[in-house]
Amino acid sequence: MEARDAIAGALVSSDGEEHTSPKTEAPETEQSQTKTRMEKIFGFKKEDLSSWESLVTLLNRPTDPACLGIFRCLFGLLMAIDVTQERGLSHLDYKYLDGAPVCRFPLFNFLQPLPLDWMYLVYLVLFLGSLGIMLGCFYRLSCLLFISTYWYIFFLDKTTWNNHSYLYGLIGFQLTLMDGNRYWSIDGLRRPSIRNAHVPLWNYTLLRTQIFIVYFIAGIKKLDADWVEGYSMSYLAHHWLFDPFKVILPVELVSLLVVHGGGLILDLTAGYLLFFDATRPYAFFFVSYFHCMNSQLFSIGMFSYTMLATSPLFCYPDWPRRFFDRFPSFLKAVLPLTSAEPQRSTSCVYQGDQTSSGERQQAPAAPKAPKLRLRHKLRAIFTILYIAEQFFMPYSHFITQGYNNWTNGLYGYSWDMMVHSRSHQHVKVTYKDGKTGEIGYLNPGVFTQSRRWKDHGDMLKQYATCLSHFLPRYNISEPEIYFDIWVSINERFQQRIFDPRVDIVKAEWSPFRPNPWLMPLLVDLSPWRTKFQEIEGSLDNQTEIVFIADFPGLHLENFVSEDLGNTSIHVLQGNLNVEIVEEKKNYTVKPGEQIKVPAGAYHKVYTVSDDPSCYMYVYVNTTEAALQENFTKLYELQERVRNGTETEPLPPELQPLVAADDDEGAEVNATDPIVKLFLKRQRRMKEVKKRREAGVLERLERFAVKKYYTIRRGFLMTAIAMRNLAVGLPPLEQLTREVEFANMKGPQAEAAPDERLKDEVGHGEL
Repeated sequence: MEARDAIAGALVSSDGEEHTSPKTEAPETEQSQTKTRMEKIFGFKKEDLSSWESLVTLLNRPTDPACLGIFRCLFGLLMAIDVTQERGLSHLDYKYLDGAPVCRFPLFNFLQPLPLDWMYLVYLVLFLGSLGIMLGCFYRLSCLLFISTYWYIFFLDKTTWNNHSYLYGLIGFQLTLMDGNRYWSIDGLRRPSIRNAHVPLWNYTLLRTQIFIVYFIAGIKKLDADWVEGYSMSYLAHHWLFDPFKVILPVELVSLLVVHGGGLILDLTAGYLLFFDATRPYAFFFVSYFHCMNSQLFSIGMFSYTMLATSPLFCYPDWPRRFFDRFPSFLKAVLPLTSAEPQRSTSCVYQGDQTSSGERQQAPAAPKAPKLRLRHKLRAIFTILYIAEQFFMPYSHFITQGYNNWTNGLYGYSWDMMVHSRSHQHVKVTYKDGKTGEIGYLNPGVFTQSRRWKDHGDMLKQYATCLSHFLPRYNISEPEIYFDIWVSINERFQQRIFDPRVDIVKAEWSPFRPNPWLMPLLVDLSPWRTKFQEIEGSLDNQTEIVFIADFPGLHLENFVSEDLGNTSIHVLQGNLNVEIVEEKKNYTVKPGEQIKVPAGAYHKVYTVSDDPSCYMYVYVNTTEAALQENFTKLYELQERVRNGTETEPLPPELQPLVAADDDEGAEVNATDPIVKLFLKRQRRMKEVKKRREAGVLERLERFAVKKYYTIRRGFLMTAIAMRNLAVGLPPLEQLTREVEFANMKGPQAEAAPDERLKDEVGHGEL
């Protein structure tokens, strides 16, 4: 893939010589007339693809290094910021929990994190590599430091895998092989021979093709029926960013046409629109708008900004020279070069390199082919193989079948971004003592901070194996582990994803064979989703509903909270046998019938029909309803007191309602729990309203303060770790004071340190 490239104003003649004299320089109009239509559009001629030598010459054609240098700088900067945020430097001690019993999910089971202080060293090397890339300082070494530590961290934890993290590693790998330090780099200052030197065209070809693949394959994956029909990301339409569209369209059409339809069209066309001169300005607008929206919709770290930084790669490679040439002259000492022509580079192939001076004097003689060295051919072969591999990888799931679940493969290299949304209604982890037969239950997520294992068979196998190693410490011998996990994907029925009758510790799993204990997705029931919307639309605000589907011969054991005082089961399809455990009674329920189940007690729902059953729980949270009713009465009373229409004196337990108006900054001090909860809720609503109505400067200040304390903690904890490695651990009291100082938060901080992991990106698969 080759966008039109201008070689920094150096006109190249047919024999490959650069024209520096106006006498020999062909007029621009004459040169443009000699170009074929294909060359004007694509930047190369049909003859450039006519033979292997021509293709190698094309891929190694000298190209302006300016655009590549600017992208290198931006990518390094974004990755340096990313280290403290999405990579997790700022909460590394919470992430790795040095010495604690933790179940982890590496790609290869032998991969384990280093001791905590050494992990800080790994992250420090990653950060220094990012800085080196940004500055173009010891460029190759910096790239190697970056990709070696980055891929180690990446493979160490599959639960944080996502497409954009995979993309960062790919770009880092590509930059390692490229001549990214030829423009605006410290290496260029140290080594004049490479400063402002040409780079081969394949450097741009790889990067442009990679970004094209990100967009285009993401669009192909969105041709999935769930996305086209608007079920994948339907909740996004309720976000305030889509309010302008809701002025002219109902929210249902905003979801279908704007969120899903717009996302599909943009992904399919963005790569093409960025490629061509005529459509590139429009592509810049829509792509920039799209990524700016994503930065607000999702917690995806630097991804939106990285994709914005890739868009200029599709422009003419000399655009930075023309851009920075418009700046005042006194700034040019620190800005990139604007006027100097690129010098020749051994990495490129120049036309006429084999032509002698005597031969050049013979005007009728045709120019000889340039001299192709082995390294030029190897780079061309690598470019072609890499591009082919990147087109193949998203469809390689027929090889790694063990990683396939309801969706294909490990989430992170398929570019199926946001195609699937999941919700989990019920997770039960059962253990059985292999010797005594004792049965017990584990808190879902015990010994791990991740929630992503619930959707992936390979991670479930790793989790069960880990639990089998930890449970003997608690006098549970030869444990068997069973998982009953209920998931809804893209607004379908909640159903089991794995067979709850299989002991996962002893279950077979192979990366190259289908998972035998994966339950099939009941796609035949997908048309029910339209009925779901109709049923939910007919309910009042206090009634909630959950749709369930189950397989013949299985049953659901459920506990109804005491807060849900009015819960019933309505059968939609199939036959059920409902057992009320305390009453020791069984009831048969057929399609169209319903049964009320008691609150504060267990019941079991058996599917006794030959086909899967479908039913729904309809319930009212009576406790919450009563609480809302009390809140309404308290609010009305508070309004009457404010307006002076309340004539009766308030009892002591309601006096805080008046005090809250007099001193909004005072702590809530109420004896009545309902009043105390009401006042806390009011204060919280006022804070939310204040934050939403804040001005641009206040928002920027809040953002900057939050980022400052996040980055501050990461570097202070790194400094503590480096000191520990250098001179050993200090006394416990000193270490405690140092960590407390690093944990200091800004005045507008919202989350406690132990809640930071909830914001970690990549744990939720959107």
